[in-house]
Amino acid sequence: MDLSKRANNKTKAWMLSLVAILSLSSISQVSVADSREQAKRIHDRLTGVPPTEAVLNDMASQISGGDAFGAAMKILSPSTAGSLENEYRKSAKNFYSVTLKNMVTPWTNEAQTVFEPLNDYTATVIGMVRDEVPFNQLLSADIIYVGASGVVPAVYSMDNNTHYEQLEEQAIDLSDPSNLQYRLQSNVTGLPANATAGVMTTRAAARAFFIDGTNRAMFRFTVLNHFCNDLEQIKDNSRSNDRVRQDVSRSPGGDSRIYMNACVACHAGMDPLAQAYAYYDWQYNGDPDTGRLIYTEGSVQPKYLINADTFKYGFVTTDDRWDNYWREGPNSLLGWDTSLPGSGNGAKSMGRELANSDVFASCQVKKVYRAVCFREPTVSELTSTTSNFKASYNLKRVFAQAAADCMGN
Repeated sequence: MDLSKRANNKTKAWMLSLVAILSLSSISQVSVADSREQAKRIHDRLTGVPPTEAVLNDMASQISGGDAFGAAMKILSPSTAGSLENEYRKSAKNFYSVTLKNMVTPWTNEAQTVFEPLNDYTATVIGMVRDEVPFNQLLSADIIYVGASGVVPAVYSMDNNTHYEQLEEQAIDLSDPSNLQYRLQSNVTGLPANATAGVMTTRAAARAFFIDGTNRAMFRFTVLNHFCNDLEQIKDNSRSNDRVRQDVSRSPGGDSRIYMNACVACHAGMDPLAQAYAYYDWQYNGDPDTGRLIYTEGSVQPKYLINADTFKYGFVTTDDRWDNYWREGPNSLLGWDTSLPGSGNGAKSMGRELANSDVFASCQVKKVYRAVCFREPTVSELTSTTSNFKASYNLKRVFAQAAADCMGN
């Protein structure tokens, strides 16, 4: 080979090497750019506001290292963020006071609107997520979160919501444990400990779902909010109707077929479970907003016995005994916990029955993905995240996983 050809070959080899180096550099720059965009998306989805430059750089670095989940967790648990803890606390405040509050608020009212002030139901969910309280205690624990003493002028009251409205109006940082604190619900509200049932016995839930009516609203909205199904989706007319109350007509409009094919499909399963609320009522005089939750142990509320002449041979409620007829039949697929008895007395044990089902766990995952990703989880995401959630019932980690799953590629 002559010298000119050797020179040309060396030149070509050098140019190819240069192109390869430039390409790798370009890929690296794209990778860095992508991780910053992903970090921003995670932050935006969890908090609704842009990150500071320091937080963005820190999250991007962690994402580049393959730990998007950990980057999200720094927002949700700023105490783990090291020297940048104060920077991350600004982000955490928005997550707990805005994103999480907006997700939970519709659960606390019949209109399912987000346009309601902070209340004890919402604050309790916020505290449980922040403190990583096992979320399967949501419907049974003797738990409530209140503002720390002196944080706002008003103290917790069973007669009004002023305490929580002041927490919101004064923009108190709910991500800070020194501001929003765990208490025993029985100590704060005066309910007997055995009558507490997590958020179901908060003032806000009682105001919305125990008011007037027959207390079936509390059961219906608990299922709607925490099973991600309304009664229409889980009705089953193959269950015995022996516990359907007297106030339900067996021949609405003179046609018994309507009862057998429609009414009984919901009531046969609902009424034996809603009996758990037999001792609760929302008592008020004039203005419902100034009422309070009452509990009369051993004495069934009159609302359970109304319209007895509609069908006088129907079930008469004498106590708060509940039974889950849905453990058999089509609704056995909801995944009831076989270690639980499927029956008992009172809202606490019934809430435990509901919150340890498979459908409760998967519903929480679905709600988080809707709130963070603005979409339903894929089948794979739902399966894996629900499985991980049930291992500890740590809902904070579900938020972090959802944020990582929808950060973009």
